[in-house]
Amino acid sequence: MAFHYLCGGNISQNMKIKEILNALEMFAPLPLQDGFDNAGLQIGLTDAEVTGALLCLDVTEAVVDEAITLGCNLIISHHPLIFKGFKSVTGKDYVERCVIKAIKNDIVVYSMHTNLDNALQGVNYKIAEKIGLKQVRILDPKENALLKLTTFVPRKQADEVRKALFEAGSGCIGNYDSCSYNVEGKGTFRASEGTHPFCGKAGELHCEDEVRIETILPAYHKQAVTKTLLAAHPYEEPAYDFYPVQNVWTQAGAGMIGELEEPETESGFLRRIKQTFEVGCVKHSRMAGRLIRKVALCGGAGAFLLPRAVSSHADVFITGEVKYHDYFYYDNSILIAEIGHYESEQYIKELLYALLEKTFPALELHMTRINTNPIKYL
Repeated sequence: MAFHYLCGGNISQNMKIKEILNALEMFAPLPLQDGFDNAGLQIGLTDAEVTGALLCLDVTEAVVDEAITLGCNLIISHHPLIFKGFKSVTGKDYVERCVIKAIKNDIVVYSMHTNLDNALQGVNYKIAEKIGLKQVRILDPKENALLKLTTFVPRKQADEVRKALFEAGSGCIGNYDSCSYNVEGKGTFRASEGTHPFCGKAGELHCEDEVRIETILPAYHKQAVTKTLLAAHPYEEPAYDFYPVQNVWTQAGAGMIGELEEPETESGFLRRIKQTFEVGCVKHSRMAGRLIRKVALCGGAGAFLLPRAVSSHADVFITGEVKYHDYFYYDNSILIAEIGHYESEQYIKELLYALLEKTFPALELHMTRINTNPIKYL
């Protein structure tokens, strides 16, 4: 599937919060989130009319207060405020206090976490853009996430059905859309009495010129594509099949890898990263005198991708958090640069701002002025 890029439009005075969230989910669908995650709607009623949106990395009490001051009834964060269930909400910690304050002030809280991490032009694409990488691609594409649809359509109606399937999210392979394979043949059937066949007569064997259409889709689109197929297909009972596809899905997954226009020394590259991401302290592995050309990265806690970065022959791996023993294990394989969780993801606010400004130019948008990084540097 190619991601649906947000296109320009005008926000009306009656714009509902759910319309904004629906647009965001077209860019980073919730099914892209990892199993442990809790992305999506956290608090509030989305039928309310939006008064403004505050964009942040973390939801804290200070951020909720900022939204109240600005008159925003929508907070869009990267990190979910709520990760676990509650047996009571008494204000005993900052999460519960944020929940209480948001509800009291009719503020909706919505989070785009690992679904935005795994989106093709999401978190890691933004980091790669800040570094200046070219020829970027997903470092660890998702697997077992695709299906192939096969159906049989009368030749004269094949174009119409095929177009409907593409519009429902089928037919995207890499940077190509409207992809399908079509074979013409003969289909036979006998309609029982009491049916209303599109062609042929009840009780008689019928032979129809048909097209076998094959196309690919993300597994989470199966329900929507099935509904579209049944609505667009002229037959009363169309034949169709879904098959699992083992191909990697290069348009979604973890991390990013790309190349620098010009190679840099290790020390020069690390100094540039420190400045670009305003890092108080760049932790890094032993320098080996290599030139930095190919860069792998993952925002946040991305050390799990170190093996993938090494096998991809990256010269450096940049992430927010790395385990102590990883520095030993990968000492001779790759330069590791640990820049801090908050620092690696801070530009998500810019990403969200650009998406929403383009789609809803009249929407009042604010990027939080509060630094929510809980880690301080002496």
